Amino acid sequence: MTTAAMDPQAEAKSMWWIPLIGGIASIILGVLLITAPVMTAATLVVFLGIYWLVGGIVSIVTIFTRKDKQGWGWALFLGVVGIIAGLLILQHPIIATPAVAGILVIVLAVDGLIIGVIQLAHGFQGGGAGPIILGILSILFALVLLGHVFLAMVALPYVAGIFAFVGGIAAIVQAFRMR
Repeated sequence: MTTAAMDPQAEAKSMWWIPLIGGIASIILGVLLITAPVMTAATLVVFLGIYWLVGGIVSIVTIFTRKDKQGWGWALFLGVVGIIAGLLILQHPIIATPAVAGILVIVLAVDGLIIGVIQLAHGFQGGGAGPIILGILSILFALVLLGHVFLAMVALPYVAGIFAFVGGIAAIVQAFRMR
């Protein structure tokens, strides 16, 4: 029995439609985030709640179905947290939407602080001026986010919409290059 193995480049070329569909979906999401930010963000948060709920259930089920029993405590913890978070979001989507946005802004700010400190350390250890400049900018951006969490929450759907729109265009261009 012989099977023709497909050339990796030919296989990638035949899958050009996948980034095309993703790009179209991303553009639609970007337009919705820019034109109707509150409703779109609330809808995305509800989908996040469903995702966390299902993910939590799956995490707990895998404790009993997998052969390797190591790490079951961590899977149980993540499962319970996912179920609780998912149920809270689904029961209170109006409260959950700004809460999730606020938590995301704070996480981005803390991440920016950590990355900024790492960049500064890298720059002062001989990495040059580039990492130092990026580290300072990252720390300043993080401090602005922390100082203006509410404004960042309001701007978040618009910024995400712009990124989704531009990313969608890039994905469509990539799809046609693959073709």
